[in-house]
Amino acid sequence: MPQDLVPGIRKFVISESVIGDGAIAIAGHSARNLMAKRALLVTDPGILATEHVGRVCEQLELEGIAVTLFSGVSPNPRDHEVMAGVALGHDVGCDIIIVVGGGSPIDCAKGISIVLANGGHILDYEGVDKISRAGPPLICLPTTAGTSADVSQFAIITDTLRKVKVSIISKLVVPDLAIIDPRITVSMPPYLTACTGVDVMTHAFEALVSTAHWHLTDLLAIDAIRLVNSHLDTAVRQPENIDARTGMTLASMEAGYAFSNVSLGAVHAMAHSLGGMLDLPHGECNALLLEHVVRYNYATCGERYDRASAALGIDLRGLDASARRDRLVSALSALRTSVGVRGSLAERGVTPQHFRALAELAHRDPCILTNPRKASVADLEAIYGDAL
Repeated sequence: MPQDLVPGIRKFVISESVIGDGAIAIAGHSARNLMAKRALLVTDPGILATEHVGRVCEQLELEGIAVTLFSGVSPNPRDHEVMAGVALGHDVGCDIIIVVGGGSPIDCAKGISIVLANGGHILDYEGVDKISRAGPPLICLPTTAGTSADVSQFAIITDTLRKVKVSIISKLVVPDLAIIDPRITVSMPPYLTACTGVDVMTHAFEALVSTAHWHLTDLLAIDAIRLVNSHLDTAVRQPENIDARTGMTLASMEAGYAFSNVSLGAVHAMAHSLGGMLDLPHGECNALLLEHVVRYNYATCGERYDRASAALGIDLRGLDASARRDRLVSALSALRTSVGVRGSLAERGVTPQHFRALAELAHRDPCILTNPRKASVADLEAIYGDAL
């Protein structure tokens, strides 16, 4: 077998996933199969107001499973929110955690599971493979198509004292089951659909050029790029279009499987800094940064970005490297603006005075390690400046 297909020995970790219109209907049965008796259901105030949580609660109760709700989750979930969920989980003796929500409730639920099983404080587990025991079974029902938290080895939690997002990475963080129902993503407003959709594109781009990439993750990343390009605009403009929603949920799953196994890059490292320091939405940060990081990285991995261009349907015939780079950067800029993610970091409150601290945080983020081009703090400051 050619060496570039499987370089050395590789491990590929994925969750069990069920995907399809109406998949939410198996939530109660799935929890019963995991021998659950007392469920902690994690969500956020916005999702709590929809019908989704009530449907899952009804299923669980029909299976004889007691349900306790925890909805104290913010965007960019905080360390103290995780610990509040841990206290509630202990109080009710939960033996399963079920999440209905986007990336923030899912990451919070992952944190709750970690501490319930291992004790201590959630920030004790910052870094890679710091978790020794698996937590209670975790079932995720994602209401967004973007973060891929429902299938990944990552949990991202905000350290409120340091104002920084910390990455917790372990195969023990991978949920036991992802129930991916495009029907429940219809409740997303258009701007959230756009931001989470460009987050999918970012996951796929960063997995494709990660220094740890390999044949299987390349296949998933390329197809995710193709699917986002085909379906995101329709999902934003026609929220009830189930074909478009299905395409985006499939893209999110594929990109999640890819990046979970080969990590990410400078876009996510820089977005984590913005989210931790300034509490900006994660998907929006990725959308505003992606084109600028692609421009920075292109000289190192242009051939791989050209594969992404092909998946986007960009005609590169007869162009030299700088023209191919510029055409891809322009296409990414056009994509985000066409779905409504417009403007720059400056319009979100970022100033040049923030650059040094943001860049230093990004330089310490684990995601920077697999960026294809080595980036100094000064390089990252310059990229923030480009996105201003």
